[in-house]
Amino acid sequence: MAALQASSLNMPYSSTSSSFSRRRHITKSIINLPKKLTINALLVDELQQRSNGSGSNNIYRNVRSNVPYTSLTPSPKQGIKSPTTIPKLYAILEAIADRIEMHRNIKEQRENWNSLLLNSVNAITLTAATISAIAAAGGSHVVALSSCSSLLYLAATGLMIIVNKIQPSQLAEEQRNAGRLFQKLLREIQTKLSIGNPESNDVREAMDKVLALDRAYPLPLLGKMLEKFPKEVEPAKWWPEKRIRRQESMSPTEARGGGNGWDEELEERMKGIVGVLRTRDKEDYLRLGGKALKLNKMLGIAGPVLTTVAAVGSALMGPSHSGLATVVGVAAGAMAAVINAVEHGGQVGMVFEMYRSNAGFFSLMEEWIEGNLEEKRGINGKVMEMKVALELGRSLSELRDLTDSSLMADQEEEFGSKLF
Repeated sequence: MAALQASSLNMPYSSTSSSFSRRRHITKSIINLPKKLTINALLVDELQQRSNGSGSNNIYRNVRSNVPYTSLTPSPKQGIKSPTTIPKLYAILEAIADRIEMHRNIKEQRENWNSLLLNSVNAITLTAATISAIAAAGGSHVVALSSCSSLLYLAATGLMIIVNKIQPSQLAEEQRNAGRLFQKLLREIQTKLSIGNPESNDVREAMDKVLALDRAYPLPLLGKMLEKFPKEVEPAKWWPEKRIRRQESMSPTEARGGGNGWDEELEERMKGIVGVLRTRDKEDYLRLGGKALKLNKMLGIAGPVLTTVAAVGSALMGPSHSGLATVVGVAAGAMAAVINAVEHGGQVGMVFEMYRSNAGFFSLMEEWIEGNLEEKRGINGKVMEMKVALELGRSLSELRDLTDSSLMADQEEEFGSKLF
């Protein structure tokens, strides 16, 4: 009897202890939930469907309260991106790739023009001079030989005028620069896409750059060809006009450039670099471009004039065998061939375009630096300093020494770029 009572007394105690142990285990598991629990929306819905009791509902409410609001709702500061921004940028990439191929093909074509026309004109001119020399030996065929020589000289004159007008070597250099700049623009857009979050302003900026390059380096010859003998040498311009962008409200620290890599020392250094590029590098290339333009004009005029004089001298050769006409017909033709070889074999037009393009590069650097000085939120100051140093072929220490030396009048003037 006593054993039965003891067993009856132990049963409630055992059940009570096991129930208490289970409640403490559940309480402990609930208390030991992680402080920062994130869960996606699908898992929350699944928990809600499986909830059948009050305990499950309590757990569901505890989990739902720990889900951060920002993980489900985008921040209003980020704004809403247009869904067509990325497809538009890819469409621009396809157009740029097509333009690169077109400029490459036309560049090769115009290089062939330069070599073929150079060899053809020189061959015609030297042939005419040789015929004039043979006609000077006399004989019954003097009139026929002199007429043939005059016709060849006139044909060479016409070809020289056409070649000097279009300047195939300069045309090839234009297409070469256009292909390089389009390739650079292609890489810029690819970088924006790889970084992510492109904006609608990026699409508009890319479109403006493509159209500016089309205007700067046209493909057709008739009607849109760049002037090969301008009155004044101006830097090439292949970038769009500066567009004033609306700025968001900035704190006083951001307005002074703080917190974005900008300080007063860096601003003064960038202004000094702009002054060096404007007064030394760009002016030097404009001066060299002016000399190349004058030389090209002189050679472009002298070649057709000499072949015309040689044609007149050959026509005056007759039975009397005038010595002066013979000398003029042979010597003027030989000189015309030499001048044509110097002008187009030496590619003076290409040299002029190279100087003009280099001056345009420094103009672009000036506008880019000045624009970022006005709008310091566009790029980090340290990143910009590194980009300027790379564009000029300098290290950061050499870039700082450049601005320091520019402030000292007793030191020798140094150009900003070390690349060209």
